Amino acid sequence: MTIGYELHGSGPERVLVLHGWFGDHTAFSPMLPYLDTDTFTYAFVDYRGYGASRDIDGKHTMGEISADAIELADHLSWDRFHIIGHSMGGMAMQRVALDATQRAKCGVAITPVPASGVPLDADQTALFSGAPDSDDNRRTILNFTTGGRNSRSWLDYKVKRSRETTTREAFADYLVAWTQTDFADEVRGLDLPILVLIGEHDPAFTQTAMEQTYLAWLPKASLAVITNAGHYPMDEAPVNLATRMESFMRECAA
Repeated sequence: MTIGYELHGSGPERVLVLHGWFGDHTAFSPMLPYLDTDTFTYAFVDYRGYGASRDIDGKHTMGEISADAIELADHLSWDRFHIIGHSMGGMAMQRVALDATQRAKCGVAITPVPASGVPLDADQTALFSGAPDSDDNRRTILNFTTGGRNSRSWLDYKVKRSRETTTREAFADYLVAWTQTDFADEVRGLDLPILVLIGEHDPAFTQTAMEQTYLAWLPKASLAVITNAGHYPMDEAPVNLATRMESFMRECAA
């Protein structure tokens, strides 16, 4: 079995792209016109229960995402590759980097969950655990994580796409994966260049949070802020995001 995916570009630098919790690989669609397809070939992965992998059963864990992504790289005959991950995918990016250390060139972590996961308090647990069944909960989460700045139409669209591109079971299971998985001890000292990109208006994944996790644990991690964006810079600032991540990957490839 090969996990569902979509290729974009034909360049010699290969890139695995791992999406977040709220939707499949099409979450990156707004930035596709701005990618350098002569330099890079992107493989946008769909996790089990999402998008093109919607009908593939699974355990919906970080380890499973990593194994499927590496299997896809094998299927594509990619010996070396960069790894990009958004939110939950940022956590998965680190798992792939650990599981394929000799093959990873660099990582780009976009508003990312750290390897320690994100433990939730009682109120947060109620909000997030209710999201698989409640559009209002999903909308509230989206609004909060983007600083309450974006239109109702955008929020409604993101909720709709999250419904259309995920199964309820997978959506619920991956919540457990990114909140309760912890492999921070394994990732400490990982010798891989990693660029951490956070949104200026993301209230959860802040510079302080990244300094206490990614930058504290990863000796080659660096941090940059995407202005005019919250937790979804691929929607909110796609040109800026594409420019930052490709510039970094070119440096790693040089």
